[in-house]
Amino acid sequence: MNIARQLDLDLVEVAAEANPPVCRVMDYNRFKYEAAQRAKESRRKATTTGIKEMKYRPKIGIGDFDTKTRQVARFLGEGHKVKITIMFRGREMSHPELGKRILDQVAETVAGMAKVEAAPKLDGRNMIMVLAPDRRAQQVKKATPNGARDEEAIPGSEPNPEAGPAQAAGTTRADETTQARS
Repeated sequence: MNIARQLDLDLVEVAAEANPPVCRVMDYNRFKYEAAQRAKESRRKATTTGIKEMKYRPKIGIGDFDTKTRQVARFLGEGHKVKITIMFRGREMSHPELGKRILDQVAETVAGMAKVEAAPKLDGRNMIMVLAPDRRAQQVKKATPNGARDEEAIPGSEPNPEAGPAQAAGTTRADETTQARS
């Protein structure tokens, strides 16, 4: 106690349960501040995975399906789980296989980055499936330089040998007409 007073520090009991109790001479306010900083840092590093939901309909169009599925892929890329819901109305309830087909198609589309956590099941007027991000696939993606993907994984990435020289070079017919006008 006298040593703590001479050094203008605090005598803090570290382990009261020990025999004899353990005390330490330290600046208690500084100790509390550093402990708060460590706790704040650990909270900042912790990742929170939320559940995002995407709703589909059995009669969804191709464009809407592609847009919603891209959003699902983005959510999965951010590390969120995604709950996919197919909403049935009226007579659509008598054809749950249509909803199952859509859910299977979504799962197939994002198969490289997600795994099915909860298989499709009918819940009242809705059919629900939960997708979780596949950590192994994301680690493989991070390991490849610049996030490059395999050429096989990108559909339509190979040029069409039967296409004209403009399409093989990556230009479109509209590009050719604008170049011809200038």
